[in-house]
Amino acid sequence: MLAIRPFAGLPELVGEPPSRRPDPAWWLEPLTEIPGVRRSQAERAAAFGLTTVGDLLLHVPFRYERYGDATPVVTGAIGQEVTVRVVLHSIRLAPTRRRGLVTIRALVGDDSGRLEAVWFNQRHLLRALSPGDILMIRGTIGRGTPNVITVRAHEIVGAGGSEGLHTTGLVPVYAASEALPSARIRELVDQARGLAGAAPELLPAWIRTRLAVMSYADGLMSVHFPRSAAAVRQGRRRLVLQELIELQLGLMVLRRQEARTRPAPRLAGDGTLSDAVRGDLPYTVTAQQERTLAEIRRDLRRETPMRRLLQGDVGSGKTLVAALAICQALESGAQAALLVPTETLAEQHLQTLDALLMSAGVSPVLLTGKVPAAERERRLMAIRTGTAGLVVGTQALLSEGVEFADLGLVIVDEQHRFGVDQRHALAERARDATGRAAHILYMTATPIPRTLALTAYGELAVSTIRGRPAGRGPVATRWVREAERDDAYAEIRAELRQGYQAYVICPLVEEGGTAEAKAATAEAERLRDGPFSEFSVGLVHGAMKSDAKRGAMAAFASGQTDVLVATTVIEVGIDVPNASIILIEGADRFGLAQLHQLRGRVGRGQRPGQCIAFGEPTTDDGIRRLEAFTQTGDGFRLAELDLEIRGEGSMLGVRQAGPTDLRFARLTRDRRELAQARQIARRLLRGDPHMSLPEHVLLRGAVAARFAAIPRLLEA
Repeated sequence: MLAIRPFAGLPELVGEPPSRRPDPAWWLEPLTEIPGVRRSQAERAAAFGLTTVGDLLLHVPFRYERYGDATPVVTGAIGQEVTVRVVLHSIRLAPTRRRGLVTIRALVGDDSGRLEAVWFNQRHLLRALSPGDILMIRGTIGRGTPNVITVRAHEIVGAGGSEGLHTTGLVPVYAASEALPSARIRELVDQARGLAGAAPELLPAWIRTRLAVMSYADGLMSVHFPRSAAAVRQGRRRLVLQELIELQLGLMVLRRQEARTRPAPRLAGDGTLSDAVRGDLPYTVTAQQERTLAEIRRDLRRETPMRRLLQGDVGSGKTLVAALAICQALESGAQAALLVPTETLAEQHLQTLDALLMSAGVSPVLLTGKVPAAERERRLMAIRTGTAGLVVGTQALLSEGVEFADLGLVIVDEQHRFGVDQRHALAERARDATGRAAHILYMTATPIPRTLALTAYGELAVSTIRGRPAGRGPVATRWVREAERDDAYAEIRAELRQGYQAYVICPLVEEGGTAEAKAATAEAERLRDGPFSEFSVGLVHGAMKSDAKRGAMAAFASGQTDVLVATTVIEVGIDVPNASIILIEGADRFGLAQLHQLRGRVGRGQRPGQCIAFGEPTTDDGIRRLEAFTQTGDGFRLAELDLEIRGEGSMLGVRQAGPTDLRFARLTRDRRELAQARQIARRLLRGDPHMSLPEHVLLRGAVAARFAAIPRLLEA
């Protein structure tokens, strides 16, 4: 049992006392209803996505500036950054020698002395400030007569906001836009502080007591208007725990429902097909693969539907594990289906499985949207009658009109492209003609950090294959700048002259689709006419028709082309042992997981692989990515680093990078809170499986808002 320590006392809060808490309806009111907020301010906030009081108060700071209290003018030393409370005596526009630079200078002072305050490019201050105004000014003291203070922030005392809002204590900094700067958001939040009490309190008293947390309203006040760093930590912990509890409850309800749904067929298997496949392998199954297979075999023999995630680094042998699991299903008289997100990947898996299962006499059937109508109907009939034992296809494979005679196992490759609700919908569709539920094995070649797996995939059992098959070594990787381009091309030509092949990956184009296709086509032409004119250069990109794409890949796999210029369409599923070197253009634009996937296309044969990453990163994150990429080939370590650099991505959808749909929690630092949330969610559902008790109704509504399937499942 996880120990949950109470904390010693709550920080002093700035919000309204409980007796004056506003009506909860205020939470959904537009910003124009906040006293003092002008319509123009509300319109700029709405353009930034902040339309209601709740939107504004949930837009929490991402960091804080630590300012001191106001001090007398006379105590400020040269070079020191200080806050002073002063009277404005005069203000003027001062000429400068730099074209386009506007300087505003003002004489300010208190009882202890005077300063000359200087602002740059803020001509509007001539209208906004008047002699006699009392100002709070934050800035750095410089020499002068009188001494000069270069202003970093200022505010007019008594202008409607809280004194020191921008200039003293812990000053919150918000994600902002040019039209709605952080200081303006700070002022809007200040004007709405009396409405924080309208925040809905979702956690019942027993959870707040057990976790020793403040109310949700007080948590918001603590992060927006902290008296100390400890107050920020306590307030943020309150917001994080509620968010993670909602998420864990949803995942547990989904898993519970899947476990209680129709029973799955017991797939015991007799080993005849799997033994034939093993006997034909040119290598030995590794201990890691055997352990994973044992876990899957055990699940398949039960009536409870398997919901397992199989993750492994590039080249760890997941496809072999999947093939042997398919054999177990077929040995038991059931059908198996392999579901993938794209037609290209479906065709590649068809070829791989055809070769792997040939010795067992298994011929997979392909079903995608590109299959001609007459042939599609013939294949659908084979699926309905059970003649087709193994079917490979896209998501259309489980759409209306596709009926399996005896579907026992569904394998989903590249499952990270399917969100939580999509996975649940898949489980609902994965049935045979009798209505029995199929076992489902999800696979990913993008290793998932443990914290992310617990959160986003908490409803799945997780199997992990670490390491690589025997004979598959690391790929030598280096980061190359533009000045070294000719040397890199010379190195690739040397590999080609020895009979090996190369990939050239085009950079990501923001417009995507057609723009990336044009860029790849132009790059292929440039390489044919220039650096690789003595070699055969092929091209493949996502906008090509399936036949053309298949032909380009087949030509490269057979050695007819020496260099394959490609977009990320070759990220997964391509196995060309003769390809020994890969060049990735614009490598700093890719995420670490994707770079690692691309690197895994080489070094799959006897020749050690090489990866050349071209990049001129302009951001710290870009530099961090390329440094990490060249320093380790461990996909699991790279996945952790990718999580830190890029953010968690969408937990509930299919977006895999950028801002997370977790508003407050960050899985790289909130691991303890995640464990506490899981413990609370289990305890709640044990005592109230349908979350129907009055104290759980609001929390139930929040969970339902996150998961489309939850309202119906909670009624079951």
